Amino acid sequence: MFRWLKYLAAVGVVAFVAACGGGGDGPAAAGTITQQAQADSRLSILVEALTAADLVPVLSSSSSFTVFAPTNDAFAKLLSELGVTKEQLLADKTLLASVLTYHVLPNKVAKSEIPAGKALTTVQGGILKIDAAGSALVITDGRNRKSQITQADVPASNGVIHVIDTVLLPANKNIVQTAQAAPDFSILVEAVVAADLVNALSAPGPLTVFAPTNSAFADLLAELGLTKEQLFANRALLTQVLTYHVVNGRLLKADVPVGPVTTVQGQTFTVDSSLAITDQLSRRAAIVATDVLASNGVIHVIDKVILPRP
Repeated sequence: MFRWLKYLAAVGVVAFVAACGGGGDGPAAAGTITQQAQADSRLSILVEALTAADLVPVLSSSSSFTVFAPTNDAFAKLLSELGVTKEQLLADKTLLASVLTYHVLPNKVAKSEIPAGKALTTVQGGILKIDAAGSALVITDGRNRKSQITQADVPASNGVIHVIDTVLLPANKNIVQTAQAAPDFSILVEAVVAADLVNALSAPGPLTVFAPTNSAFADLLAELGLTKEQLFANRALLTQVLTYHVVNGRLLKADVPVGPVTTVQGQTFTVDSSLAITDQLSRRAAIVATDVLASNGVIHVIDKVILPRP
């Protein structure tokens, strides 16, 4: 985060004066991102936060940014969610800078240019994604919370503002921690621990994990005629099976290729256009939920444990 702050500071720290009109009776040119936010009463707490985090000069510079701007109501929801006062939030300058720079993209992205379903890397370094939900655009943040863009394409001389109804938060859990927080992955977590893969799946990555549910493991045990203890005792087999569910790189749903996918284990599985997986034993698994974001990758939920060739 500090690397990005240094970068941002380098692009210009002197605030621009209000932009002049184009001459004659034409409309006044848009101000900087900071000036546009200052002129919008809905964004007064955001302006306070930017001031407290020393980011006003950055967003007044001549560089080009996209800012997802939370309203005052959005900040009120965040304070309730975190159980803190506004004064407490604004006093934690390090946290505040991390959260605010997570709302900034290092280039201008108008509504029509948003790559739906793709990972967008923020100035903070974390990723978020934006999906179309009917006529609305919904952001998923690093903690899998949702925020809607309520007003898009507010012009600024150094970029664009999209107004949002929920403050975004960067990821605070890696893949293992995310799985640990989901009751339906409890057997998967046990298996990862038994195979001594916790550190590997907690590494920076990024990684993509196709994660079987507890019922998927129950079906596998019945299929193999084994108990959970017997499966876990065969560490070599368990490692082969688990690493067959892991792919290098962050593949969001929009990026999952139709066709063969090479796993960390070394063998491939095949994905079809309906997002069904066929493993090396011609068994099929459905991807039943997608794009569970984590700090070091993404999880897709599957309803069957997939198996490599022996």
